[in-house]
Parts: sequence; C-alpha cells; structure tokens
Amino acid sequence: MFGLPRKLAIDPAELQRRFYALAREHHPDFHQAAPPEELARVEATSALVNTAYRTLRDPIARVDYLVRLEEGRTTREGAAEKPKAPPALLQEMFEIQEALAEAKTGALDAATRARLSAQREGLRARLKDEEARLGASLSARWDGAAPAERPAVLAALKEALATRAYLRTVIDDLAEALGEDEPSRREDKRVAHHRH
Repeated sequence: MFGLPRKLAIDPAELQRRFYALAREHHPDFHQAAPPEELARVEATSALVNTAYRTLRDPIARVDYLVRLEEGRTTREGAAEKPKAPPALLQEMFEIQEALAEAKTGALDAATRARLSAQREGLRARLKDEEARLGASLSARWDGAAPAERPAVLAALKEALATRAYLRTVIDDLAEALGEDEPSRREDKRVAHHRH
C-alpha cells in the first residue's frame, strides 16, 4: 500500500508523508459524488490506508506484519505452526505459575502479594528489554540479512514475538491475581472498544 521495501527500519517522516498523500487520495469526503460501488471501494481503501499506517508506525506491529508477509499470510490466524515461547522461558515461569495458581485458590497474604508484585516488576523489565531487542537489534539484523540468512532471522523474530506475547500474558495474569489493571490490558480493551 505504501510502496515501502520489506525492511523494519522506516523513516517516520517519509511514512507520514506517504500516509497523508494516500489518505487525501482515498478519503471518502473527496468521492461523495461517486457511484455507491465506487464509494464503497474508496471507504474500504481508506480504512486499509489507516490500518497500514497504524501497523507500520508501531515497531512491534511492523515486525508481526513482516513475519506474516514472509509466511504468506495476511492475518495472525493461519500460521503453519503456532508461536511457542522458548522452553527456557517456560521453565523459568513455572514458579510464577505455581504462585498464581495458589493465589487464585484463596486470599493473598502480604508476603505472597509482595512476591507476585516483585515478579511482575521483573517481568515488566524483561518485556521492555524484549521489545527493545525486537525494535533494534533483530530489526537491524533483518534489514542487513542476505537472502540465505533471512530464515534464521525470521525464526528469531518469531521467537521474540512469542516471548513477548507470553510475558504479556503472565504480567496480565499477575495483575489480575493482584486485583490490579495492567496497562497492556487497558490498551487491549481500548482497542477492542474502538473497533466497535
């Protein structure tokens, strides 16, 4: 849609310039006199331009989109294999999952609450590191990779996305057990509400 190469590093000013040009070209207000079929096509294209812009300006969404493009998918569904968190991460999270299970069966005492809060803060820091890795080092590796190297870098991107998703889920579970609302959960609710 934007005519950009399959790179993860994007010049934000150039992206915005292309967005404004496409948004003007496909905005329904400029096509009010068009026949209904044409107006429906323009509205669909306008929505696609907006979705593409939101995706491309967000570094994590851009990685997810690139992975789907490389796999020949247009949606998150339909992957040949579902992303899995690395086994080392799952083993590391085992203790947290046990504490969460205990917390769900009864009231939290002060010590358990403090331990879960500390674990959540540690996971938040790790999530931030994982997002930085996705946005910087892995993105640079992809952009500089020779065609023969791309499958390995793509696998690393997929693993980082799976790790990020798993960390977010555990952080949200911890927030729920603590009776708090996690920022990522509020954002998910806002996006879901905005879609309807």
